[in-house]
Amino acid sequence: MLKEFKEFVMRGNVLDMAVGVIIGGAFGKIVASLVGDILMPLVGSLMGGINFSEWKSTIGGAEIMWGLFLQSIVDFLIIASVIFIIVKAAQNLKKAPAPADPTTKECPHCFTAISIKATRCPNCTSELKA
Repeated sequence: MLKEFKEFVMRGNVLDMAVGVIIGGAFGKIVASLVGDILMPLVGSLMGGINFSEWKSTIGGAEIMWGLFLQSIVDFLIIASVIFIIVKAAQNLKKAPAPADPTTKECPHCFTAISIKATRCPNCTSELKA
């Protein structure tokens, strides 16, 4: 059972996924700091010194912190945009290369494959048009 677990963990896709989750978590913290500590204060100062994180409403005895929710939406949009760009770049790298130029052509007289540079067919000796 230990051997099977080791094989499972050492598979490439499991390790890739683990690295992705760890890097994604760290990236999420960076984006949250970017939004909460840089972008939202700048937007707030442009709007007359508004602090979005303090925006809240009280309904009954519950405080609705919709300013923090707004920051979370901005976090999500930034992360989604970056992931979209990364996925698009990866898809562009995976595209199949353009097909190579042909190296042979068919003789119009005997229909055998000959070099594209041939001016005379080596099989039927017919002269070929350029």
